[in-house]
Amino acid sequence: MRHGKKNNHLGRKKAHRDALLSNLASSLLLNKRITTTVAKAKALRKYVEPLITKAKTDSTHSRRTVFSYLQNKESIQSLFGEVATRTAERPGGYTRIIKLGDVRLGDAAEMCMMELVDFNDLYKKDDAAKKGKTRRSRKGKKAEGTSEETTVAEGPVKEPKVKAAKAAPKAEEKEKAKKAPKKKKE
Repeated sequence: MRHGKKNNHLGRKKAHRDALLSNLASSLLLNKRITTTVAKAKALRKYVEPLITKAKTDSTHSRRTVFSYLQNKESIQSLFGEVATRTAERPGGYTRIIKLGDVRLGDAAEMCMMELVDFNDLYKKDDAAKKGKTRRSRKGKKAEGTSEETTVAEGPVKEPKVKAAKAAPKAEEKEKAKKAPKKKKE
């Protein structure tokens, strides 16, 4: 049983697993998006997100700590440069795993795409439009700059159109039912 075992060993010894995660993290930081298996992506998320948090404070100590994990100068420059500046306001959740729905031919492993959240421009446009809005409802509070009179939409109110073809037969059936003689129960 696997009670209390928090990390996925990925079928490797510790040194091999550390090297794998280090290389995947370096590739993710340099390319901003990688394609890998779902199991490796979930293990990589636990590995790389604390490093991104550590990179928010640009000091010699944090650079040396992150370098002990990644062992790649180019990925360190990318992490402390553009990645740290883009993720400065984000409190966590720097990566996104998108399942691709296909499997690898050799072993039928489920594949996914892992990317840094702040570097995807497709989703970023939606975030800019929603900025300032939260998921929590604000029923008791009014929106800033609006009053009760301006909250009602101005302009003509559109009424739903009823198709005449469907409404006419129903009306005719009702009239026939009224005119038809009722049968007496015996």
